[in-house]
Amino acid sequence: MLTKNPGHIFSSQNIESIAPSQRMHLILLGVENIAKSRAFYEALGWSKSPTGHDEFVKFNLGGYALCLISRAALAADALAEPASPSGFNGVAFVYLAKSPEEVPAILAKAVEAGGTLVKPATRTPWGIAGYFKDPDGYLFEVDYEEVWVFDEQERLVVDELHERTC
Repeated sequence: MLTKNPGHIFSSQNIESIAPSQRMHLILLGVENIAKSRAFYEALGWSKSPTGHDEFVKFNLGGYALCLISRAALAADALAEPASPSGFNGVAFVYLAKSPEEVPAILAKAVEAGGTLVKPATRTPWGIAGYFKDPDGYLFEVDYEEVWVFDEQERLVVDELHERTC
């Protein structure tokens, strides 16, 4: 298949289908200005991967990557009409904090880096949570709940929960 020229279309008909494994590898964010978005995430304290480039910036998130690509290039690749995000798009990314005190501190860092505070750190029935938007309007929740379980590499253990005491 790799000997075909770029743009060659392969049929999905008359072949045996397979299910993808249950994991994600890349999160692609279509952004208006890659350099501005890269600067925001670097100001947030994240390190850019040396394997990216100016048109495809990657941040290693521990086994998967957050990738910045121009909104126009992402739309063209997906054969979609480019559109500017406005209002709530029904998607949020969540960072699980290690302590309740981290929630307002991380929100403050996001604002300092150029993000917009959407919801300040607020006591919820489950813990403490707040939201910020990045420069392109992508919504991030910073959340602390004592029920989450992490392994030695600080990866979420999805199928386990601690007992809730609050």
